Amino acid sequence: MFGFLAKTRPARINPSEAVARVKAGTLTLIDVREAGELRQTGKARGALHIPLGQIGAQTDPASGHFNRNLDTGKAVALYCASGARSARAADVMRANGFTEVHNLGTLHDWQLSGGAMVR
Repeated sequence: MFGFLAKTRPARINPSEAVARVKAGTLTLIDVREAGELRQTGKARGALHIPLGQIGAQTDPASGHFNRNLDTGKAVALYCASGARSARAADVMRANGFTEVHNLGTLHDWQLSGGAMVR
């Protein structure tokens, strides 16, 4: 009866699997944190930076702001500081037609699994 209130949670991806898939080129990694957070901590090597506030426009293929580094048919994993913003961003990306969207969780999860960083 209240199905419209239920949101499916984005699939979590094992961080080690994410690291391997990014290296293999089969997964696009997206950092949805704000620019100031990246300046403080750096980001995962190979990750695109699309802040949560821009995720709607940059992941909508019909938008004039669509990020050309993205492919709606390629798997995507998102991360942030706590996993909450990346979960919201995953919902937006699925609504915009991305078929395989994962929530990695946090940058710390990436690092603990051997993922490389850049400053």
